[in-house]
Amino acid sequence: MPRETALIAVINDDAVFLKLMRDLLSDEGYQVVSRSGETSAYGLIKQEMPDLVILDIRIEHPESGWLTLDLIRLDPTTTRIPVLVCSADARQLREKAARLSEMRCDTIEKPFDLDDLLARVRDILRRSQQPDDM
Repeated sequence: MPRETALIAVINDDAVFLKLMRDLLSDEGYQVVSRSGETSAYGLIKQEMPDLVILDIRIEHPESGWLTLDLIRLDPTTTRIPVLVCSADARQLREKAARLSEMRCDTIEKPFDLDDLLARVRDILRRSQQPDDM
């Protein structure tokens, strides 16, 4: 049964960023859950089954975000959850663009314009509601 409002999971190791995202997304009418580290991020995603994950690819240590993303995509119950990879490491986003595309991830570079982020979130959620055969 679909939720009335989309649930967005935000995974980032920056407490200020998490608060900003919670406030911004809540003000837009979304439900928000968040984690500040990789250790419990996948558990939260598996438990909550959000409509979208906003994932910083560099949490705790350089490979943490990638591990979380791999777990999401390898688990049949979470593989279809859209992921918006958010990172200040523009070089890594460019170098890993093919891998991120293969893993069906959207990307946004920090710092970003809040209106751009909200437009991306709306677009991803809209696309995820469409049947696969379109």
